[in-house]
Formats: sequence, C-alpha cells, structure tokens
Amino acid sequence: MSGADVRRVVEAVYRIESGRIIAALARIVGDVGLAEELAQDALVIALEQWPGRGVPDDPGPWLMATAKHRAIDLLRRQENYRRKLAVVGRDVELAEGESAEAAIVDALDDHIGDDLLRLIFTACHPALSTESQVALTLRMLGGLRTDEIARAFLTTEATVSQRILRAKKTLAKERVRFELPPASEVPARLAAVLGTIYLIFNEGYSATAGDGWARPALCEEALRLGRVLCGLLPAEAEVHGLTALMELQASRVGARTDAEGRPVLLLDQDRRRWDRLLIRRGLAALRRAEDLGTLGPYGLQAAIAAEHAKARTAAETDWGRIAALYRLLAHVAPSAVVELNRAVAVAMADGPAAGLAIVDGLVAKGELPGYPHLPAARGELLERLGRAQEARAEFARAAELTRNEAERELFARRAATP
Repeated sequence: MSGADVRRVVEAVYRIESGRIIAALARIVGDVGLAEELAQDALVIALEQWPGRGVPDDPGPWLMATAKHRAIDLLRRQENYRRKLAVVGRDVELAEGESAEAAIVDALDDHIGDDLLRLIFTACHPALSTESQVALTLRMLGGLRTDEIARAFLTTEATVSQRILRAKKTLAKERVRFELPPASEVPARLAAVLGTIYLIFNEGYSATAGDGWARPALCEEALRLGRVLCGLLPAEAEVHGLTALMELQASRVGARTDAEGRPVLLLDQDRRRWDRLLIRRGLAALRRAEDLGTLGPYGLQAAIAAEHAKARTAAETDWGRIAALYRLLAHVAPSAVVELNRAVAVAMADGPAAGLAIVDGLVAKGELPGYPHLPAARGELLERLGRAQEARAEFARAAELTRNEAERELFARRAATP
C-alpha cells in the first residue's frame, strides 16, 4: 500500500472514529478543545507510523488506545497528579492496589452512558449561541470540515471557524462540565441538540462535496443518536418526530443512486429498494410523537415523509396533503427552504405554474442566493411549462453553484438536454 493510500485510510478512519475518541477524552480532561487536540495527536502518530508498520487490523481501536495514552501522559505531567485525577476524572476512587493509570483507562471506557450524547449536550450549553452550539458539535461529533458546516448554515467558512473557536474558548472559560444537564436545563438545550443531530443527518443524506451524493455513515450516526435520545427523553414529542423523520428519509438511501452511483430523484426511484424496516420504525416513531401531543417542525416533516413512504408508486402520492402539511410547517417554522419545498409540492398538486409563482417570489426577495436547489427547482418547473431554454439556463446555474460532483453532473446533464 502506497503512502498516499495509507494517508487516505488514516483520514477515513479518523473521520469515522474522531467523534467517539473526542467524546471519550472530553469526559476525562473536561475540555472539548483539549480533547480534540489529543485526538489529532493520535492522528499524527498514525500518519507517522502506519506507512512503515502497515495499517493495524483494528485501526479504530488503535487510534482510541493511542489517544488514551496521550491523555494519560498529559495527566502524568500535571502538578499534584492525584488531585487532578479527582477533578478531571470525576472523582474516580482508586480501589486498593489499583494504579492511577488503570483508573484513568477504566474511566475512559464508557460502560453505561453515551459519551457522544454527553458531548452534544455539553456543546449545546446556554453560554453559546445556537449557531456556535451546532457548529461545534458538528465539528466534534460529525468530523465535518468547516466548509461542510458552512453549507449547513448557508454561511462562510471564516464565519464557521470563528464560531467554533469562540465556542471552545467559552466552554473552557465557563468550566462547563462534561455531563448530561440536569432535568431542569434539558428543554433549553434540546432545540439545539435536535438541530445538531438533523444537520449531521443531512450532511450524510446529501453530501456537501466530493464524488458521492451521500455519506451513509453520517446518516447512521445521526440515527443512532436520535434513537438514544428517544430512550433518554421518551416524553418529548419532537425527539420522536426527529427520529421518525430520519428513519423515513434514511429508508430511501439505497434507491437514491443507480448502479453507476448517479443520483436518482425521488419520483424516479425504485420503491422496491426502500428499506421497509426503517419505514416501519419511522411510522412507529411518528405515531409516538402524535400520541404525545401537537407535532412540531420535525414531526410535521416526518408526516410529509410518511406520505411518500405510504405511497406504493409516485403516482399514488397525496400531493394535496403534502402541500397542506408544508403550509402548516411554513407557519410553525418559516424559512426560505421550507417555502421552496412547499413550491414543489404545490406544483405537483396544483400544476407547475402555481409552484413557479412561489419560487419566483423567493427569487424576487433575494432568498437563497447561493443555494443550488432553488435554480434546480425553478428549472424543473420551467421545463414542465415548456420553457426549455429558460429551464436549461437554470440547471446550468444550479451546476455552477453545487460543490458535489454527482449533483453537478446531474444538473449539467439537465442543462444539456435539448
């Protein structure tokens, strides 16, 4: 294996494992910024050793073990080591004959809780702005680059970098403990937690950049966190609503690309390839959310996804109900993206001219100027109205705006259609 190949393997493994490693270290050192530095130290060591020694059989555990040793070395160097262990190690009591090092290693192994979820709630501390909470958690848990987070926020990379830096400094200054918040503080942090999980899912469902249209591992991680959160907060309707939404959307992942890896749009997908288990789980979570009270933004989006999941064919989709749900969602959680999605549903229910009127309203207001799906949606509606030349121009603009190669190829192909 060449040096370049080893580097790609190292980076891929780190991308998958970094969230768990950082979360494990943060529980010991009590500082997410320091935890990330220690995790990156392990990455550097892997980049130095693996080209000569070969990739370990279990690269993820190797990185975790190396990071643990870095944490132990750090604590060894601290003055008053046992006092530091009591503070940073959450008052770990040493059994008779047990070494301090053994206690640290044991504390690093999470036997009952979920370190990733603790990290989410820590990053979503009220001392941080909502934008900083989400950006920090995406960086820590999702392993996302700043450009990928910027796409989720529809902002610049420089802005995201500053948010992450300020968030780390604030958490250190406030001495925020790495733990789940008390019950009285959960509601204040829950909105940011749910937003974080869904942004991680969305980055997996529709990748910002690269050759692939999706990154299923991120979808799976977001789903795992959502399911854990359902267990921790069983009486929160929106927790079940978000999990329902992710289950239902994830059910389509296998049908979203063809044999050559090219994107397949929703209406063209082979629904036999949809994951029926995920659909059943999603519908069950949606029923749970409905039983708990009025649906919130995530529950309403899950209800929309459920309409697609229940339709055996694209032609059987109840677009009238979907348009009505989007209208309600726009009232509950107004945004330009929701309005764009409503335009597509209205076009399917009432004709392309009705949908185009909504899209043109967004354009007139200057909404979503760098969002590739706005010109793509407008191109689709113009094509359906027989305005082919205008449609091709919109698809060409969408191809220019997207940073995902698979998506760019799709839009470029539509732009070149006679």
